[in-house]
Amino acid sequence: MSDARVGLVIEDDHDIRELVRTVLSQAGFDVSVASSGAEGVLAAKNINPDVITLDLGLPDIDGFEVSRQIREFSDAYIVMLTARTEELDTLIGLESGADDYLTKPFRPRELRARIAAMMRRPRSVSDPSEAPPAADAQAEGAGSPERGNFSHNGLELSYSSRTVVVDGKEMNLTRTEFELLHALLEAGRTVRTKSDLVRRLRDEDYDVGSYISEADERSVEVHMGNLRKKLGDSPQKPRWLQTVRGVGYRLAPGEH
Repeated sequence: MSDARVGLVIEDDHDIRELVRTVLSQAGFDVSVASSGAEGVLAAKNINPDVITLDLGLPDIDGFEVSRQIREFSDAYIVMLTARTEELDTLIGLESGADDYLTKPFRPRELRARIAAMMRRPRSVSDPSEAPPAADAQAEGAGSPERGNFSHNGLELSYSSRTVVVDGKEMNLTRTEFELLHALLEAGRTVRTKSDLVRRLRDEDYDVGSYISEADERSVEVHMGNLRKKLGDSPQKPRWLQTVRGVGYRLAPGEH
């Protein structure tokens, strides 16, 4: 099996496209580029990238629609690059399937750090025989951050195979949604703040004290909203994801 990591840059501005290509290449990616949305969607189908950087202001299809189309067949990490600063654009981008975003102009070092954090999370394991053995765990806080099986109120999560099954039906979650769900199952009834969850997505310790912006916390809210919709969970009567107002999230109580 090849360990080569594949990156795709979808960007119509030549200078930015070359900058991002260089950043990804220096980070060890085999990089392909596309200058339009349609070209980017086709490239994503053909090369199965690990990471995609996606400009919002493309000349043919806007980045939101490109992200939605790519999400129909790919679990690649998507980082949106945008010159727009309006919060609404950011939220639409995350709701369309993006995992993260950076506002132009951005620092190449920051882009590389964000991607490095993403790549420390494992990709889905397509062949169960390739998965490492998983230790069984219940959702009341047991388990390990590396692997584990969790069962709670009809939901089954296997970290080693990166699968989530609800009432016998397998869910199609993005990697970010999967990580957030795993973090809450792992914590059980312990509340995880939005800052905790941002750090989890960055693969940082919960208590490192790194800077977390309001936009970072808002992105967690959007991802949690997307996760709820996919699970069919009600914020008013949660089966799995309970909001602790003004603080964060925890696992809903077990059904008896």
